[in-house]
Amino acid sequence: MSAPPRRVRIGIDTGGTFTDVVAVDEETGQTTTTKTPSTPADPAEGFLTGVRKVLDLMDLSGEAVTAVSHGTTVATNQLLEGKLDRIGFITTEGYESVLEIARQSVPDGYGNSYFWVKPPRIVPADLVQTVRGRLDHKGEEVRPFDEDDARAAARFFKDAGITTLGVCFLHAYANDAHERRMLEVIREEHPGAVVSLSSEVLREYREYERSVTTLVDAAVKPKVGAYVTNIRTRLDEIAPGVPFYVMKSNGGVLSAGEVVHQPITTMLSGPAAGALGAALIAGTAGFDRVLTCDGGGTSTDVTVVIDGEPTLTTEGSVGEYPSKIPMIDVVTVGAGGGSIAWLSPEGTLKVGPKSAGADPGPMCYPNGGDQPTVTDAHVVLGRIPPHLLGGEIPLSVEAAGGGLEQLGGKLDLSLEKTATGILEISAWNQANALRQVTVARGLDVRDFTLTTFGGSGSLLACRLMDILNLPRTLVPPNPGNVSAFGLLTVDVRNDYVQTVVSKHTDLDLARVQAVYADLEAQAQVALDGEGFGRDQQRMQRTADLRYVGQAFEVRVPVAEGVLDAAAAEAVAQAFHAAHRQLYGYDFADDPRQAVEWVNLRVSGIGPIRRPDMVELAPENGGPERAVTGSRRVFFDDWVDTPTYNRPDLGPGDVVAGPAIIEEFGSTVPVHPGFLATVDAHGNLLLTKESDK
Repeated sequence: MSAPPRRVRIGIDTGGTFTDVVAVDEETGQTTTTKTPSTPADPAEGFLTGVRKVLDLMDLSGEAVTAVSHGTTVATNQLLEGKLDRIGFITTEGYESVLEIARQSVPDGYGNSYFWVKPPRIVPADLVQTVRGRLDHKGEEVRPFDEDDARAAARFFKDAGITTLGVCFLHAYANDAHERRMLEVIREEHPGAVVSLSSEVLREYREYERSVTTLVDAAVKPKVGAYVTNIRTRLDEIAPGVPFYVMKSNGGVLSAGEVVHQPITTMLSGPAAGALGAALIAGTAGFDRVLTCDGGGTSTDVTVVIDGEPTLTTEGSVGEYPSKIPMIDVVTVGAGGGSIAWLSPEGTLKVGPKSAGADPGPMCYPNGGDQPTVTDAHVVLGRIPPHLLGGEIPLSVEAAGGGLEQLGGKLDLSLEKTATGILEISAWNQANALRQVTVARGLDVRDFTLTTFGGSGSLLACRLMDILNLPRTLVPPNPGNVSAFGLLTVDVRNDYVQTVVSKHTDLDLARVQAVYADLEAQAQVALDGEGFGRDQQRMQRTADLRYVGQAFEVRVPVAEGVLDAAAAEAVAQAFHAAHRQLYGYDFADDPRQAVEWVNLRVSGIGPIRRPDMVELAPENGGPERAVTGSRRVFFDDWVDTPTYNRPDLGPGDVVAGPAIIEEFGSTVPVHPGFLATVDAHGNLLLTKESDK
């Protein structure tokens, strides 16, 4: 009897330097990983090369593929680089300056207000058109929609050659009738336009944030749509008709056909996948409070995970643009392997945020750039081998050393001190980001296990443990591919929100119940379209609450079932507790301080089968079997340091520092005074010898 055909799911994460690929055999749970250089000029090329490469490694054809999930930086990069086409903005008469007024907040506090210059608006004043008509905050019409204004606005943009439009009318979150009519008019007068409506993008109050979020969605729609459609078409050449999912910022995936209609949801696609993959790996290893540290070529992304769930926020931003869509709470710093070391005008050493990227890359690369980077510092100190990807990319220690000596000469520092200084600044940049997601959120950083991944994520792990006094660091196998692996652990997920402002004591329970029912119905229809039966679908309710007079809210869970007075009171008590954890105080015992409900939210979830976490078979003998040689490495001094091949290490092996543990896509320097222990799943657990 012949064996059943093999079936695999593939996850692909496109980063700035490399495209990471993971394939999981659905029968055995075994994973196959690889990397291929990213192709910034045409990201789809690197994507398809990765698919072919992993299938060749498994000796399979495209027929074996059951699904492909993708994390992309297309939308993020377009915003960060400011490469936006001209956009038109249609809003309510009298609100044409909403983008200019914006918010009164100043980065780094008001002490910076003398120096800070407000960033340019996403739409210039001459491309804003207004329409008469007005709704109140309950969605009731105060002034009728003016058809003549609407047609004049649509014709203005058609005549100006503006083909991307955002529409945001006052209080459209409560009633979308005027925006719907505006869309019909645009379809009649300017049929070729790409349009985003605020009532579809973000059905939530606060006009400025809703306007910017809608305009960002419109801005990235053409490029994301073209990119996803291109991949879909070319993927059909390899695996015709295979389901193709794209990662969203909220920790879910969505089919490519739907993503083109809501491209803003892909903003933090890659970092979200990494956080979820690391959460599953660390949870399986027995750790429920985890800090994730995803080090790439351009930046490092950090998140906090509690009980397997990364924290979500709607207060995020991408570059200069606030975005109110739900996203995993990621803090990003320009401290990746390609981050450039430079001198400020005052003569001090700085690292990042500018990066050498994949092209030209660090000085040690074959066709590298002319400025020293973090990777150059690592290679000069012997922390990484003189090659990457198992020898595919040779690195020049001499070129890196020359660049660092030139920089050090300006600072009157030796080569070793210059390289060590670069790594120290990079480590403190990462440590400060980790503090932002813990200490700034009312959490004690010392209660968490650090999980490092990404190509450069684990290079500074021991130093981060010293700086933050962390108890341990977990380094998964193939850490450079954790984001791609995370794509295979992700459920299909859609988020829906409706603003319903009401004091807790005046809450209309029937209305709240009706709004939740409507949001859940929308989620069910979307999941029906994704192929999930009603018996498979899960609904997750939350609500945003605040004390009356506060400007921002705290999100808390809302139980399933009928929302009666007892259930509503439980939500209010959960709000008091969450407020106390975040800010150190609450007004639970003060009846004078009223609680206010603001937004009702529903997440519709279509669960997928997660990969099995396979335990490794024990190995004979000790860790000596994995020793591949030695080389001189600089820690506090030059030390002849053994090098280990990580795949040859087995469960229970303990490697004492100084040591260098290497594998295909990454390197883990184990500093003197640290131990690296291999667990049952092949994770490395770094601890301090003094803690044993």
